[in-house]
Amino acid sequence: MSKKDSKSSKDSKTKAGLSVVAGGNTRGAHSDSGIDFESVRELARIAAEFDLAEVEADGSGHVRVRRGGAGAVEAAPAMSGPRPIALTPAPPPAASAADAEGNFISSPFVGTFYRAPSPEAPMFVDVGQPVRKGQVVCIVEAMKLMNEIEAEFEGRIEEILVQNGEHVEYGQHLFRLSK
Repeated sequence: MSKKDSKSSKDSKTKAGLSVVAGGNTRGAHSDSGIDFESVRELARIAAEFDLAEVEADGSGHVRVRRGGAGAVEAAPAMSGPRPIALTPAPPPAASAADAEGNFISSPFVGTFYRAPSPEAPMFVDVGQPVRKGQVVCIVEAMKLMNEIEAEFEGRIEEILVQNGEHVEYGQHLFRLSK
């Protein structure tokens, strides 16, 4: 029996269609490359049990998993290249904001814009209200942290360019102030 035949006869399949290839008694055994076949079998069992599409483990003990889709798990080719990712560009800023004169207060973070410290509290600022340098004008929540955004200069709020609770991008204009 050739080595190839021996190897293929000892392949086992899990419910998810993942293959575990081993030769001989593999309990606690390591291959020449340092692979612990018992660990591989356990990972394959877990992958099948939790509908995981991909389990990646490296020699340092790091494990990365990816859940499967709604259907059956499809085996990916061994040498698959990077997958194309469709990126949707951010909508262009409103024409009135881009063409308007004045100073702008921009978001220093990607996050969620809030005009008040809580839903019951009054708004930090409103249109027509004067603001001074260092005054808190809104909050941008980023990674569960509430970041107070302060006015960088004095002026009067002419326009609020973002709706309360709206997602904002880094550098996006939030307020337009007159000088």
